[in-house]
Order: sequence, then structure tokens, then C-alpha cells
Amino acid sequence: MSVLGGVRSLRRADSVKARFACVTITREETSAKDIGSAEHTRSIPQKRSAATVVFTDAAGRVLLCEPTYKQVWEAPGGAVEADESPRDGAAREVREELGLVVGPGRLVALDYVPPIEGRTEGLIFVYDGGRMTDEQAAAIQLPHEELRSWAWCTVDQVHERMRPLVARRIEAALDAIADGGVVELENGYAVGVKPIA
Repeated sequence: MSVLGGVRSLRRADSVKARFACVTITREETSAKDIGSAEHTRSIPQKRSAATVVFTDAAGRVLLCEPTYKQVWEAPGGAVEADESPRDGAAREVREELGLVVGPGRLVALDYVPPIEGRTEGLIFVYDGGRMTDEQAAAIQLPHEELRSWAWCTVDQVHERMRPLVARRIEAALDAIADGGVVELENGYAVGVKPIA
């Protein structure tokens, strides 16, 4: 090995050591208090989050539930609780609303909903519940104080029975399920697709 080659090797070794030393120092100095103070964390805007599960039958219809407390129908789902992941919230809501222990499938839509009077902005996670079997459908047990009935609905019926925003979200989720993708929505509209005024 030449003297010059030896010097290059030492420089490379020193450079590698310096990089690892930096990483080590950085890791040692990082702590929970460096991530953010409690005061800063409290100042970050809070978004409500909810999770919905889209179940279909063999004909491609969507399972909707008729609440006892409002006129419009809903897909199974609801608010995600504190310290609960959206996926766990979706599974809990299906268990509470349908009496079924079914893990949600893949995420198919994420809908940002801007604030309106009386409601903060929110993120709605929509999961594919898959094709429900006849046996699963027969086992549905509704909490009658909350849900009056359920039905398999065509896309047209989804638009008739649900609020326009939620109907758009469900239709977009169905398209994402069919395409095998995930859709990003804002107020029920695909991002980058402007609604016709």
C-alpha cells in the first residue's frame, strides 16, 4: 500500500467515525423534552377523527344503518376515541353497531372535512370491510337505542339516504375498493378534482 493510499484510507475511516459519532451524539441528546413542551403540544390545533367501514354484498350494494336520532343514514363507524388508532376505532364501532367482530380491511379513503359552525375540522378514515357473507349479515345485532334498521343500498340509494358529503365519500371509497387504490378527499371530493359550481 502506498503512503498516499494509506492516508486516503485513514481519511475515509475518520470520516465514517465522525458520521457515526454525530449519530451517536444526536441520539443521546434527543429526549422527550426536546420533542416539544406540553405547552407547545397544547397549542397545536386539534382535529376530530372518525372511522367508517364500507361493507358490500355479492351484488355490490353497501351496508347502511338507519339511526334513531337523525333522518339520514350512515355507514358503520363513528368517532375515534382518545388514545385509539383509527383502525381500532373502526373495529370497535363495527362491534358496537353491528355486533360483529370483524377487523377492517385496508384503508381506502382519507377525507379532510373543514370546520363548520359547531364542528371542528376532521379527518375521516374509511376502511374496506370486504364482502359480507350471508352468515355475517344474519348475525347482525343492532343496538336498538341507537340504530333502527340496516339495509343493503345501491349507489343511488346511498345518495338518497345520506348527506351529500358522506354519500360522496362512500362512492369514492367504493371506487378505490374497485381500483385497488386509496383516495385522498377534501369534503368528499377527490383532491385535485374541483366540484362543479
